[in-house]
Amino acid sequence: MAAITYNDIDPRKKAFIFELDDVLYPAKDYYYQIYYLFANLLEYTELNSAARTTELMINTYNEKGEGEVYNELVAQLGIEEKYRDKLEIMLLTSRLPLKLLLYKNMLSFMQDVVTDRKKIFIVTNGDPQQQLNKLRQVEWHGLEPYLTCYFANESLPKPEPDVLHLLMKQHNLERRDMLIIEGSGLDKLCAEACGIDYLSAKEIIDHN
Repeated sequence: MAAITYNDIDPRKKAFIFELDDVLYPAKDYYYQIYYLFANLLEYTELNSAARTTELMINTYNEKGEGEVYNELVAQLGIEEKYRDKLEIMLLTSRLPLKLLLYKNMLSFMQDVVTDRKKIFIVTNGDPQQQLNKLRQVEWHGLEPYLTCYFANESLPKPEPDVLHLLMKQHNLERRDMLIIEGSGLDKLCAEACGIDYLSAKEIIDHN
């Protein structure tokens, strides 16, 4: 099945709302680079193998989730607790070796939105400092001036609809004007709570 493009969308839509992680780019691209940096720090200070540490961190991220990564370092490699804060700071602030690359089809979709003089909003859950750090390191291909970002955690995280109500009020938008490009059940619930149409990011990215 072919990916959905901007030309397939109802032309009456005026604004498009995107989550960040796994909607605009693969979230793992951020975490893998932070784990690589952290593993090299540990190799320098504790003489652990950076390659082994990186592999364990990535495997844990994929199998158990981001929240368990440091616990596995403690359990399997005996890494001391004193480095946990260091990893957390790196996740919030580190400069990545490589830019985060948008999904190819998502970049084309967003460029078409801009060309058609419609609005793009990024409405993201998660720690605002971390999400801002990610945003700064995406290769936007000149889209930056057309992006308006909202950090849902500064009001209430999705699926609570508060952030969308704020967005609509500040930009004079009606529910029918908007389309949410969703990447998770939380986004769907949020869209449904607000009565806003939504579309799965996967239908644009097209993993087939």
